[in-house]
Parts: sequence; structure tokens; C-alpha cells
Amino acid sequence: MENNLKLRTKQFSLMILEIVDLLPSSVSTKLISYQIAKSGTSVGANYRASCRERSDNEFISKMNIVLEESDESMFWLEIIKEKNWIKSEVIEKAWKEANELTSIFVTILKNTKNRVNSKN
Repeated sequence: MENNLKLRTKQFSLMILEIVDLLPSSVSTKLISYQIAKSGTSVGANYRASCRERSDNEFISKMNIVLEESDESMFWLEIIKEKNWIKSEVIEKAWKEANELTSIFVTILKNTKNRVNSKN
């Protein structure tokens, strides 16, 4: 599962960067481009980092960042869609993937926290 998620989160980053490249050039789109590029690529980078953590607490901390970034990416995708800056089919595919990844991260965090708490 770990390698599958590494690949999915990297593909998500690439999908986000494609969206950034499609955005028209204006003051507001530059701001949103920067925000979504940061949050979207951070999902994969921080997920990879979480896989290298030395303790459950470090893993949980890093995974909370991953979860926040994937949820933030969903927010920016919603803004882009509502502003009609890009065809909604392109946005919806990325939003669906962000939503699925977010659900996976919530489950991973919940299971890890339950496992940690059962040890104590």
C-alpha cells in the first residue's frame, strides 16, 4: 500500500501542476496557482517523508500535515471550479483524487492512533 500511495501522491502532484499550467494569467490566478501548487505537491512530498519516520508519533505528526495539505488542495480546486477558470472535468478529476486521498489519510491516521493508544 505504501508504494501505491507514493505513486498516487506523486501523480496527484503532477495533476495539480498541470492545472496550474492551465490557469489564465491574472493577479488572482497567480495567487491561487501558488497556493495550490504548494499544497498539491506537498501531499506527495510529506507522504514520502512520513514513510521514513522513526516513531509512531513522528508518523502521526507528518501524516496530519499530509491530511491538511490534501484538504487544502480540495479547497483551492473548488475555488478554481467556481471561478470557471478551467473546464470542470479537469478540476473534478483532481478533486475526486484529492477527496479519495484525504479519506485514505484519515483512515491511516485513525488506525495508527488506535494502534498507538491500544499499546498504552
